[in-house]
Amino acid sequence: MGTVSKINKSHKVDSFDLLPGSLLADKYEVVEQLGRGWEGEVYLVKETAADIERTAKLFFPQRNIRDKTSNFYAKKLHKLRHCPIVIQYHTQDTFVFEQIPIRFLVSEFVEGERLSSFVARQRGKRLHPFQALHLLHSLTSGIECIHNMGDYHGDLHSDNIIVQHYGLGFELKLIDMFHWGPPTGENRHQDLFALIHVFHEVLGGQKQYAKLPREIKSICCGLKLTLILKKFKTVAKLRIYLENLQWH
Repeated sequence: MGTVSKINKSHKVDSFDLLPGSLLADKYEVVEQLGRGWEGEVYLVKETAADIERTAKLFFPQRNIRDKTSNFYAKKLHKLRHCPIVIQYHTQDTFVFEQIPIRFLVSEFVEGERLSSFVARQRGKRLHPFQALHLLHSLTSGIECIHNMGDYHGDLHSDNIIVQHYGLGFELKLIDMFHWGPPTGENRHQDLFALIHVFHEVLGGQKQYAKLPREIKSICCGLKLTLILKKFKTVAKLRIYLENLQWH
């Protein structure tokens, strides 16, 4: 077996399309494909020795030259391991596909439903304002933890949020938080704006905005970034605002 570090741009793979039952590194049995993106594919796998379900992210070799991408992701997830909203990273490994060594990341398997699908099942395909406030508070608290660890998400939207449990509050996990770039103030501001954009979206978007209570509009600020930053400045300030919100 070769090493991933020797892969160059001539080693190109556009799809794995692994069938259920396929083995990765003689340790993980493929159960089903969960998703596909620019960098690779994600599979539900079973750790054969322990019979434990995991998630495996397989990288197209041309997107992971010298393991740069997989190492970046692994380090970021490890750095944020104490943030409950972040998926827990386990290890990296390699398997051979068409004589090409392929690097993959193994992490916890998160059971739940994408927020976009969850909202689509609700009456009117939107959340009640109070339910949306609970969602926003859970999201904000999770992103605040990430910011306090000196990092950011960078690609927050309703397809990257997994709803594990809901009721009085929401239990959430974030996926695909692999945006490249340093954790600058601008990137954290984009996380803040994305939080409020998700809030606005789950409430029904622009079609419902005029009907929303003023307390909700006071958070959305018309989705104007300058107004949002002037009012909240940080994710922590948004959380504090939500916890002290008075309903009239």
